[in-house]
Amino acid sequence: MPSISSKGLAMPESPIRKLVPYAEEATKQGKEIFYLNIGQPDIKTPQVALDAVKNNDLEIISYSHSAGFATYREKLAKYYQKVGLPVEAEDIIITTGGSEALLFAMGSITDPNDEVIIPEPFYANYNGFATSAGVNVVPVQAKFEDGFALPPVSEFEKLITDKTKAIVICNPGNPTGYLYTKDEMDQLSALAKKYDLFLVADEVYREFAYEGLKHHSVMNQEGLEQNAIMIDSVSKRYSMCGARIGCLVSKNKELISTAMKFAQARLSPPTFAQIASEAALDTPQSYFDDVIEEYVDRRDTLIEGLKSIEGVEVAKPNGAFYCIAQLPVADADHFAKWLLESFDKDGKTVMVAPAEGFYSTPKTGMNQVRIAYVLEKEHLLEAIEILKAALKKYNEIHGAS
Repeated sequence: MPSISSKGLAMPESPIRKLVPYAEEATKQGKEIFYLNIGQPDIKTPQVALDAVKNNDLEIISYSHSAGFATYREKLAKYYQKVGLPVEAEDIIITTGGSEALLFAMGSITDPNDEVIIPEPFYANYNGFATSAGVNVVPVQAKFEDGFALPPVSEFEKLITDKTKAIVICNPGNPTGYLYTKDEMDQLSALAKKYDLFLVADEVYREFAYEGLKHHSVMNQEGLEQNAIMIDSVSKRYSMCGARIGCLVSKNKELISTAMKFAQARLSPPTFAQIASEAALDTPQSYFDDVIEEYVDRRDTLIEGLKSIEGVEVAKPNGAFYCIAQLPVADADHFAKWLLESFDKDGKTVMVAPAEGFYSTPKTGMNQVRIAYVLEKEHLLEAIEILKAALKKYNEIHGAS
């Protein structure tokens, strides 16, 4: 029989999606599931984006430019300028989701067996993107007890070798919700310049910074123009996850020229999704004000509820819409499966994402889960009560850690 590639065999499963078969079976059994495992907001997509698709008069769904519609890139550049980022249309390549932007970045700046340094826990698919590119992830562990703040830069520096090509961050963070400070961004920028590395910043949650805290973009780092790569997406900003439209942004012309070759190889991003995304840029600020107020309320509800459960600890996020909770269990992956297979409270259960998959270091975060507060407050309160009952029952059966 023909053999599967070692790269394919090494490709990690998504900790966010790998439990889907268990959820499907639970649904067949008649259980209602509160999905706290995935960052799919229940916030409505802006009507202006939906109307742009519904009311268009296209007669041919044709290719766009490989970098995306010129009108969209120009309008997107104006959005960035409005929020204080020095971005021009020629600095932007529209991609099929932020995922493709990350793949283009990896392909453009690394060769097989090169290394990228990433603070962990990090968005689980970074492992997959690195495997696809034949790149090795070198993790620097952020600590739960520090709220997942940036580890000391000295920890990054001692890991830099002649194979190191980039530092990759997510700001605000998925899965932690941590928002990097100006000082932390300055430290990373200085390190990137000192060792001539790229600093890749995944900023898809840029709009979601709470308590008046400011998001500090990699594109605003002075003197870092040739090192900075920004990844962005419409998925979270406009609750348009299924549109699959993102972008790669950089002032480095050689990087953009190289990434364009990857963009040409896949032809173009999807037409209808670009139409919706371009229209979404007309969304009024009041939409974001209301959404942020809603997420802060949900975050506070979730954090307070989790802290009321005996043995549960949680790091309070300042951005995005995730948190990492430590549970009084030895194996959160086993607990997450058990929740779907063997537990319900009045016919209802909860789906969470085991946090082990958000680490690159083996056997790390085994008692942690990522929870996405993407459901309305009433459902979050109900989900907390289900988790509370589930943990009590689980530890009666399996013993508390």
